[in-house]
Amino acid sequence: MKLKKDKYRNARGGYSRLLEIKCSKCGSFVALYQKDGPGILKRMYIDRIFKPKSWAEYQKSEIKDVPKLICSKCRQLIGSPYVYEKEKRNALLMVQGSFSKKITKAK
Repeated sequence: MKLKKDKYRNARGGYSRLLEIKCSKCGSFVALYQKDGPGILKRMYIDRIFKPKSWAEYQKSEIKDVPKLICSKCRQLIGSPYVYEKEKRNALLMVQGSFSKKITKAK
């Protein structure tokens, strides 16, 4: 799996890492995400979600068709879809405290 290299990554200093996102309530795997640049995880851009693969189909979808990101095991809300106006990109606004993250290597 290769990290995406594009204008968004370059705008954030060219620094990226892969994060494994887990539910803070039950510890279940939620997503594998490419985070570009420094700082906390406020939002997840839909085009940066590598797993689950089912999220790939939402990259070109209208925001009204994108579901909320919910833990498949305990049903806790992790993120809500919205359009990040500054870049006109579909993203998930993360619910702080609902997830944990760990830097992982691309395999």
